[in-house]
Amino acid sequence: MRYPGATLTIDLDAVAANWRTLADRAGTARCGGVVKADGYGLGAAKVASALSGAGCRHFFVATIDEGIALRKSLPGDAVIVVFNGLMAADTAAEFDAHSLTPVLNSPGEIKSWSHHATNGGNCSAFLALDTGMNRLGLSPAEVEAISEKPEFLDGIEIACVMSHLACADEATHPQNSRQRQLFDALRAKLPAAEASFANSAGIFLGPEYHYDLARPGAALYGVSRGCGAPEPMQQVVGLKAKILQIRIVDTESTVGYGATRTVPANSRLATVAAGYADGYLPSLSNRGFGFAAGVKVPVAGRLSMDLTVFDISNVPPDAIAPGDHIDLICDRQTVDDVADAARTVGYEILTSIGPRYTKHYTGTGT
Repeated sequence: MRYPGATLTIDLDAVAANWRTLADRAGTARCGGVVKADGYGLGAAKVASALSGAGCRHFFVATIDEGIALRKSLPGDAVIVVFNGLMAADTAAEFDAHSLTPVLNSPGEIKSWSHHATNGGNCSAFLALDTGMNRLGLSPAEVEAISEKPEFLDGIEIACVMSHLACADEATHPQNSRQRQLFDALRAKLPAAEASFANSAGIFLGPEYHYDLARPGAALYGVSRGCGAPEPMQQVVGLKAKILQIRIVDTESTVGYGATRTVPANSRLATVAAGYADGYLPSLSNRGFGFAAGVKVPVAGRLSMDLTVFDISNVPPDAIAPGDHIDLICDRQTVDDVADAARTVGYEILTSIGPRYTKHYTGTGT
């Protein structure tokens, strides 16, 4: 973009450092990396290359299209696993063509992949078990049925059996141990295979949750809250928005749609080129903050689609001017801090990032 209104800076060295921290905490388990949703909004190709340089060999995406796009950026021996599975029987050949590994989430997908494998196609797949999320994966009853008819898996090489923790962000939640016990019980009914259970927060629950392959996501990108990390992960992103205009109001006035904020006379207001169309969430209206010339400044009024107004009355007038920037995410205000102000989680802040930001990458991740 030739004339960016806002710039998103992504530190690939920090991504790699976070992966190494997580890999170390995963102990003897291998550590993969979740790069779905375009690498949580940060650019899957760049992020995955940095992770690969750090030693990551297993990459997880949501859809086959994400997997096809990612394959171009990774070495041939990298394993790319597609969480959402086949999605349609006729995609099996596409998985082969791009060396992708499906997660089989239902008996129907198992049947399709078995037919594909016994007719000369790739046979390797992950198998998902539902242990309490009630989203994707085989139910306990379906696992029982398969255990009674093992020929249902004919031709399939189960590379890994996986499930997903619902409450790993709450270390003492009883659902964690309930799911782990069910996971072990269901695995015992299936052919022997490696296992994957721990997400970012799951890694910090302890070795009994690590199994053979951990698959962290949000923690790679600097999200610490809800991940159980004893120390914050390294900050990965910075976001700054350009000031388009500064105005001094003559009298007590309202700001923005709905007139939800009233400012006194002589207030100084800075309007920046970022709004909810860019993923700066509407829930930050009258709640969010930025930093102007190092000074914390509040969002004034409701966000607009393309614009946000900050009250910069406490910033020295000669310290900032149109064309300068207000920091929306920085060392003094992390992704987690913005998420708290927006009453959401860091995942949403990252994945809401819009395409109008200019992305600037630093480091290589190696």
